Amino acid sequence: MYSSADYSITPRPLYRSDGLKTFDIHAQPLSIRDEVKNDLGEFPFPSFWGPRAGLASSKWIADSARWIEEKKSPELSLVYIPHLDYDLQRYGPSSDMAEQAVREVDKLIGELLGFYRSHDVKVMILSEYGLTPAKRVVYPNRTLREKGWLNIKNELGLEYIDCGGSEAFALTDHQVAHVYLHQQDDKFKSLVRAELEKLDGVAKVICDEDRSKYGLNHHRAGDIVLLAEEDAWFAYYHWFDDSLAPDFARCVDVHRKYGYDPAELFIDPSLSCPLLRATGKLLKKKLGFRIFMDLIPLDSTLVKGTHGIRPKDTLDWPVILGQSITGANNPMPAIEVRDSLLLALGIDPE
Repeated sequence: MYSSADYSITPRPLYRSDGLKTFDIHAQPLSIRDEVKNDLGEFPFPSFWGPRAGLASSKWIADSARWIEEKKSPELSLVYIPHLDYDLQRYGPSSDMAEQAVREVDKLIGELLGFYRSHDVKVMILSEYGLTPAKRVVYPNRTLREKGWLNIKNELGLEYIDCGGSEAFALTDHQVAHVYLHQQDDKFKSLVRAELEKLDGVAKVICDEDRSKYGLNHHRAGDIVLLAEEDAWFAYYHWFDDSLAPDFARCVDVHRKYGYDPAELFIDPSLSCPLLRATGKLLKKKLGFRIFMDLIPLDSTLVKGTHGIRPKDTLDWPVILGQSITGANNPMPAIEVRDSLLLALGIDPE
C-alpha cells in the first residue's frame, strides 16, 4: 500500500469502530477498487488466510492480474499467488494434499501464462522460499519467561506480554526469531544468548558483530536473532496454561500476536461441531453483533511444514525462471532478483 506503483490491488479488511471487521481490498488509485469488484466480485477473504484458506483467493488474484493487464497494460506487473502456502504448512510438503495443491496451482498459473503469452507479455516466475517438513517447535518466549526476563500482564484473567517492560522478548517468524533486549550491556546479552543456545531446535544464534555478516545490523532487527534447525520452527507462545492464553490466540488475528501463527490454518480439533459454531457466529455478525471467532487451536504441533532457513537439499530451495534467467549451478543471491527484473525490462541495474 502507498508505494510508488501506479496501480495496486491488495487484500485489506476494513476495521469498524464497533470492533467488527469487514473483508475488502485496497487499490491504488482508489477508483479501481469498485471497478475490479464490480467485474470480478468481492475478494474471497476467508480463502486467503485461516482454516478455509484455499484456491479461491489465488484464482481471484490471477483474475485481477488479467483484469489490470487488459485495463491498464502496466510496464511491470507483480503477481503473488499464495496457494502453496496452505496445505504445505498444514500437512507437510510431502503429503498427498500438497501434491494436489501443486496440481491446482500449476493449472491456474498455466492459464495465466497462456493469457500473458497471448498479450505478448514477458514472464518471470519466482518462489520466495521452499517449504520443508516441520517436526519440532521451539518456544523462545517461554524460556525468557522462565528466566524472569519476560514481563507478563494479567488482564481480565488472561496473560499478555508486556513488551516494553520486558528485559527480553521474542518476535517469531517461521524459522527466524528476533529477540529484543531492554538492557544493552554485554553481560546480560551473553546470559540471554547462552540460554537460547540451549534450546532444542535452535541451529544458530546471531548477535554482536555477526549481525553485520547477515545484513542484520540495523535498528529493526533483534539484538539477538535465532535460526532454527531445518525441521524446527519458532512459535510465539508465552503461556504455560492454555486457559490463560490471550483472547486473540484462538482467533485469526495476525496483527495482535507476537509473531507468525500457522496454527491459524486449522480449526481446533477438540471443538465439537466447529462448522455449526462458525455458522452461528457468522449469522450473529450479519445481524450486527460483535463476535469472537475463537476456533483456532493452541496446538502448534499440528503444523507440518515450515520455511525460513536455507535447506540442506538444493531441491528444496526457491527457484527463479523465465525471461532474462539462464540456468546456473550457482545460487542467485536474493538481492539480485531486482536486477533480473530490470534486465528483463531492458533497464541497466546500475
